[in-house]
Amino acid sequence: MRWTRNIRAAALVAVAALGLTACGGGGSDQPAAPSKGGAPIVVASFNFTDSQILAEIYAAALEAKGYPVTRKLNLGSRELIYPSLKSGELQFLPEYQGSAITTGFGKDPVKDAPGEHEQLAKLFEPSGISLLNYAADEDKNTYIVKADLAKSKGLTSISDLKKLDKVVMAGPPECEKRLPCFQGFKDVYKLTNATFQTVQEAGPRVQQLNSGAVTVIPVDSVSPLVGDPQYVALKDDLTIVPTENVVPAVNKKVLDERGADFAAAVNAVSAKLTTEGMRELNKRVDSDGEVAADVAKDWLKQQGLG
Repeated sequence: MRWTRNIRAAALVAVAALGLTACGGGGSDQPAAPSKGGAPIVVASFNFTDSQILAEIYAAALEAKGYPVTRKLNLGSRELIYPSLKSGELQFLPEYQGSAITTGFGKDPVKDAPGEHEQLAKLFEPSGISLLNYAADEDKNTYIVKADLAKSKGLTSISDLKKLDKVVMAGPPECEKRLPCFQGFKDVYKLTNATFQTVQEAGPRVQQLNSGAVTVIPVDSVSPLVGDPQYVALKDDLTIVPTENVVPAVNKKVLDERGADFAAAVNAVSAKLTTEGMRELNKRVDSDGEVAADVAKDWLKQQGLG
């Protein structure tokens, strides 16, 4: 979804060489409802867990209503996906509003969910892409410190990092020059005591935090680390991170052809998605080793949508 995610160059090259033909995810061979026919709707995802789970949820919900679906998951970044989304090769992408505006279009988001929805819809419109309802669920940058440090130094917000003699943030390389990450720490929060250390992978970043080698790391709001008593999530009191509500971006031709029932099926899913719920689903995949497609189907059954 988002620029703080790891982008593995080899994987991107491999996918690009295949012309986005690689399909991921599971899914039953038999739809749960009589098929509505027509060409399969091509559902895509970025190359991280939350995006893959969301794509599986929407895809399985559509299949349960009889819509044929083709999955093309784990494709990579917006730089790779957007050309195929705009061309119609990819037709359905669970997006994240703030990052879509900043990374996908290079614009400054208005930083409230309804405003971002309107803003993003206008940006997508010339490419023949429409937005359906956005969800309450957000997957946004969150900054965590160790709980013992937070307690001893009184850290509850990013601004409180000024209390420390030295702050070291570890993050992926792109974080250093991005306003919603380290650049915002310097330019907005004026943290003159902060330095940046490039650590590409999420696992080693957590290890560095646990060892005390670094002070703060960015994680996703759906990460199991948020809410873990070992850590404290700092409040973004000066709001460098835009809202990141999940929103389905759908090819307008597909919407027109499939009609109101299709939109209603998708909106019914979005209405049930929450950050807390997605945090649990991400944990089941990343920590417990479950398969994203199975977790998605289980969630749909629990919500009465599968």
